[in-house]
Amino acid sequence: MFTGLVEAVGRIERTVDEEAGKRFTIAWPGLVEPLALGESVAVNGCCLSVVSTEGDAFDVQAGPETLLRTNLGAKRPGDAVNLERALRVGDRLGGHIVQGHVDATAVVRERRREGDWEFFAFSIDPAWTVLMVEKGSIAVDGVSLTLVTVEADGFSVMLIPHTLGATTLGLRQPGDRVNVETDVLAKHVQKLLGQAR
Repeated sequence: MFTGLVEAVGRIERTVDEEAGKRFTIAWPGLVEPLALGESVAVNGCCLSVVSTEGDAFDVQAGPETLLRTNLGAKRPGDAVNLERALRVGDRLGGHIVQGHVDATAVVRERRREGDWEFFAFSIDPAWTVLMVEKGSIAVDGVSLTLVTVEADGFSVMLIPHTLGATTLGLRQPGDRVNVETDVLAKHVQKLLGQAR
């Protein structure tokens, strides 16, 4: 379980193909408390288990389903990724409840400056917009954000300067693909109402 409040922007140092999956070595700059084997870390919003550590670097493995549903399969050495450790009991929940279970990817359709803020519009499969509401929560590349508008095939958000500078979203441009996790509460409501996909 995560909050969508990114702790650090890491860098992919190495990728290794492993049969149908992939292994990533990721550097976590400024890591204070060492990561434990088996610990969950959200990498661009995708919950992955630490399988080895060395200094401020760690390895995770992504299987076929993860590579299919997320943007991680396209990441290369040198690429930046958002990192967040799992919640501990008693931690503040400053963002929203994020499971680290990416639903789909979206594509940046538009980016424009509005004063100090930046407006981002994304295109996504309409199957996912039914789980979104204006002023509701969404995780984009693991970042907890508030939805501004929701359309049949897309959504928009506004980003403050801090978010632009402290996450990889400040690097995103039209055409880039991002990971999206919709609100888990909306998924349960949809199922309870008999509208499961």
